[in-house]
Amino acid sequence: MVLRALVLRRLDEGRSAAAVATEVRLTSKAVREIGRRYEDGGLEQALYERPRPGAAALLDNRQQQRIIAMVCSEPPEGRARWTVRLVAEEAVRRGLVAQVGRETIRLLLLHHDLKPWREKNVVRG
Repeated sequence: MVLRALVLRRLDEGRSAAAVATEVRLTSKAVREIGRRYEDGGLEQALYERPRPGAAALLDNRQQQRIIAMVCSEPPEGRARWTVRLVAEEAVRRGLVAQVGRETIRLLLLHHDLKPWREKNVVRG
């Protein structure tokens, strides 16, 4: 926000976008964009970014709950404990989700403070 305010002030002094860009260490395109946003929408729009929507959730609540329940149960035959990779593979194999990545599973477990590879931290049914 401070850099944007400096850009606006220097543009108001009549300096070129290239000169302002080198002074505040932004690209000329960024400086021109800040100036354009000021002209189009005023000071608020030039200084503050619009909220970003973010990525859509990959798992709905029902899918999350079913995966968590699966992790809290016994691991598959021949395995001593759950791993993130095993959870992702089993969730797809059991039809809980069409497809899911290891990072999505890792974040889900992290969010619920589950560490299935450590038996102490998992509730057994």
